[in-house]
Amino acid sequence: TDSVMLFAEQALEAMRSIPGTLQQSLSVENGMPEMAVSIDRDKMSALGLTLDNVGLTMQLYFQGNSTLKFTEGNYEYAMNIRADKAYRQQAEDVQNLTFVNNKGESVRLAQFATVALGTGPNKLERYKRNSAVTIRTQVIGVPSGTVSDQFLEKIATLNKPKGVRVEPTGDVQSMADSMSVLTGALLLSLLLIYLTMVLLYNNWVDPFVVMFSIPLSVIGAFLALALTNTAMSIYGMLGLVMLIGLVAKNAILLVDFANDALKEGKTIDEALIQAVKIRTRPILMTALSTIIGMLPVALSTGSGAELRNGLAWVIIGGMAVSTLLTLVVVPVVYKLMHGKTTRKMQAQTEIERMMYE
Repeated sequence: TDSVMLFAEQALEAMRSIPGTLQQSLSVENGMPEMAVSIDRDKMSALGLTLDNVGLTMQLYFQGNSTLKFTEGNYEYAMNIRADKAYRQQAEDVQNLTFVNNKGESVRLAQFATVALGTGPNKLERYKRNSAVTIRTQVIGVPSGTVSDQFLEKIATLNKPKGVRVEPTGDVQSMADSMSVLTGALLLSLLLIYLTMVLLYNNWVDPFVVMFSIPLSVIGAFLALALTNTAMSIYGMLGLVMLIGLVAKNAILLVDFANDALKEGKTIDEALIQAVKIRTRPILMTALSTIIGMLPVALSTGSGAELRNGLAWVIIGGMAVSTLLTLVVVPVVYKLMHGKTTRKMQAQTEIERMMYE
């Protein structure tokens, strides 16, 4: 226990050195006076006593038995019988505590245990069935995840006692759980969008071309977070989910127009050039309106602004990069996926024309 409390105090000092943390404290304070009883189990067994018998007797001696009731007339009074306070203060008095063994004989505590005064934690705290000490702090102006990462880096340099582990709890654990749920929601939304487009396009190729624009937005989102020194948060994950629909729309405009041009008899190169030429303006207008609309949120200050800023920068970075790359990458992927099929269709059309001639 002493080694754990020493490590907890060192970890508390590490927390205090992290910028943005205030009112750091431990859930358990050391230095409270206590009376420690060290039992020799071999001597105890030889004297005809069991650990249950000794523990129950000491519990009655110090805490008493509150289950007793005293009834007088129509009134019932709760009773708690235990040793008088004067006989619970000194180690010598506790050593004279007597127990009755299996032979009905009286045995003093001093015959099989030692009693010493010392100090210890003011309470016993448990986490996942283990003794625990919680370090609490308020975080201002810095994401909780950033503080958690810095804290884990600092305590990794400390001499951690054997059998002791460090786990995040509170807001940090809640945020980690929420991020995990949102990650699952993000993957599920990708799957549903792809399957929906498969039904609408009636093929597997065009939805793949459209979905190829989504990784481009993720690159832009994380690039924006890195450039602005903003940590990924729950709001940032929500921004990624929003980006899926925003950037997929731009790719759909190009793919639809190229498909219509192919049906009109144009070559794949002509269809893609015309699609980019005609659809670039509406795509840029949509992207710019979204980016400009999110700038006030990205540049806002005040309480909780760092969370809102993350969402805005994710959308701004994702839209900016994906819009520019979509106009280049999506046509390339479209030609790679449709080139072979288009050549076959054109060859078939040429053969049919020659047969009719």
